[in-house]
Amino acid sequence: MSEVKKVSVKIGNGELVFETGKIAKQASGAVYAHYEGSAVIATVCCGNAPTEALDYVPLSVEYNEKYYAAGKIPGGFLKRESRPKDKEILVSRIIDRPMRPLFDKAFGREIQIVPTVVSSDMINTPDIIAVNAASAAVTISDIPFDGPIAAVRIAMLDNEYIVNPTFAQIEQSQLDIVVAGTRNGITMVEGGAKEVSEETMLGAIATAQPVITAICDAQLELKKIAGKAKLPVFVETVDLSWLDSVRKAAYPLIKEASFVKGKMERYAALEVAQNKIKEQFAAEIAAEPKHSSQLSTMFDDLEYEILRSSILNDGLRTDGRNVEQIRPITCEVGVLARAHGSALFTRGETQALAVTTLGTASDEQMFDTIDGEKTFSNFMLHYNFPPYSVGECGRLSTGRREIGHGHLAQRALSAIVPSKDKFPYTVRIVSEIMESNGSSSMASVCGGCLSLMDAGVPISKPVAGIAMGLITEGADYSKYVVLSDILGEEDHLGDMDFKVTGTEDGITAFQMDIKIAGVTPEIMSKALQQAKRGRLHILHIMNETLKAPRKEISEYAPKILTMKVDEEKIGAVIGTGGKTIKAIAAQSGSEVNIADDGTVTIYGKNNASAQMAKDLVKSIIEEPEIGRIYQGTVKRIMDFGAFIEILPGKEGLCHISKLAKTRVQKVEEVLTVGQVIPVKLIEIDRQNRLNLSYIDAIETK
Repeated sequence: MSEVKKVSVKIGNGELVFETGKIAKQASGAVYAHYEGSAVIATVCCGNAPTEALDYVPLSVEYNEKYYAAGKIPGGFLKRESRPKDKEILVSRIIDRPMRPLFDKAFGREIQIVPTVVSSDMINTPDIIAVNAASAAVTISDIPFDGPIAAVRIAMLDNEYIVNPTFAQIEQSQLDIVVAGTRNGITMVEGGAKEVSEETMLGAIATAQPVITAICDAQLELKKIAGKAKLPVFVETVDLSWLDSVRKAAYPLIKEASFVKGKMERYAALEVAQNKIKEQFAAEIAAEPKHSSQLSTMFDDLEYEILRSSILNDGLRTDGRNVEQIRPITCEVGVLARAHGSALFTRGETQALAVTTLGTASDEQMFDTIDGEKTFSNFMLHYNFPPYSVGECGRLSTGRREIGHGHLAQRALSAIVPSKDKFPYTVRIVSEIMESNGSSSMASVCGGCLSLMDAGVPISKPVAGIAMGLITEGADYSKYVVLSDILGEEDHLGDMDFKVTGTEDGITAFQMDIKIAGVTPEIMSKALQQAKRGRLHILHIMNETLKAPRKEISEYAPKILTMKVDEEKIGAVIGTGGKTIKAIAAQSGSEVNIADDGTVTIYGKNNASAQMAKDLVKSIIEEPEIGRIYQGTVKRIMDFGAFIEILPGKEGLCHISKLAKTRVQKVEEVLTVGQVIPVKLIEIDRQNRLNLSYIDAIETK
């Protein structure tokens, strides 16, 4: 039996332990990591050696949670884990993003990382364990990796930062971010907040850095005692001397085309320039089969060089803007006639059609995870990125990117959406990306916020989002430029994708991915302050379109009314076997629910049906009031008078002497069973019997 190697590191109030040598020994690398009662097995394997160089890293991360980890059996007919849940996809992305830049493209082999949650104490979050376990597995494996990386979650309670908070602490926290990085610096930040300041966010990131360093050191220690020799990268000797003259001829053409205004126009100009070069050097290209792909790589390198050089040296971007300038923005609301709320947000060549739909409690989304009991959410945001948004053909599907972008936008807006007790609707936003050239997720935040206000959702404050970029030069990044509102090509060719959302008063969501070794606190501080100026600029434009939520929700939305009844009267509202509450629903055409605390929630197809149901409930719980006139129904006729129901289940006697001023021989001369008449409650006797008068009600009228 193999010897188990183990290292540990103190994190927050617990100890993170990495073990290897006992489980999954046939994998390229395997680590069993546990923190308190939560544990993850992370494995990594690689494919066969490549036959040619690749220009990308064929990496896949498959984080998965087993229900047995928390002593649960999966729901559904099959009773087994099936397709990945959104949470598993989001955690997979958190693991992928800081690790991917540290793999060598020249390695060329398929790499698969599989972190599996095998134990959960439902107190400590397993996702952070999974990130660190995944890095440790790769670090000790035979796969070349310029790591390790580590991750830590930071929360904030009572103005104090908490490292690796529990689920309960996260629920109460003003801040919840995951920070990942190497020993040299931060490479990824992901999370949300309740309108915290830029200084608070910087403090949280600074708190994470020494912990990340300690976790990286523990992984390096494990590598020393259990690491494998690394496999060689794919080495391909290529003679590129033939490109010297091609590059010289292509540079001025590519440079001119790179500054053509408009995304599609710029692409067309670049294609024309490239075709001219291909025609000019057709013989050289045809001389060797690989020359065509080498030429394509050279064109990409030229664009990379031209874009970065122009920004660093001249402060000029390919669309003519300066580094802090935001593209023109237009906002429209109420663009869809029957939708409950809609907005069209356009920023440059990025456009989002955001639509808000209001539903009832039956429309809530249920989450069944290993973290705790089943939970329900009454706010959701779904992001769609159809291929036509970038002028292409393709499949309409929901991939990991769509789930990730939708989650970021939902997190950004959830901070300002009212709680269920204040606004008892289920709220769903769908962001349809109509055009895309940079940061469609931030357009979804802005458009989603406007559509919420158009739907009459009483949000606390408007939220806007902006994507920032970074261009650096030099090994120490001493020369750098921070970009506001980046284009798609600036994201692709730049060093950072940094998204910030918030209100006028603070940050609500934060996502940062770095392609370089790490960013300095100076760069991060500058980026945050520049992002704040951009965010306030966008909020000003949004406020000019719609300053506040509409006072009334759409006439097409369901009407939800709530009221409170005394707990001792809950039984009266429900009735024997639910007879009364069912009758109210049938009569009004509304759905009526009553909670154990006496809260009655009414879901009506329209305002009239909801109000009718509310009046019926009120009539049941209402106490008879002396001197008040009621519309009563004659239930029984006796020789001495008639029993009339003035409230559900409450009858009174109208004596024959109170039917008219003149003498009445028989009650039937005036009343019939089932007749509805006005009656006045004139007395409640000692035995709580109700005495009514028909004649007094008529005279009062």
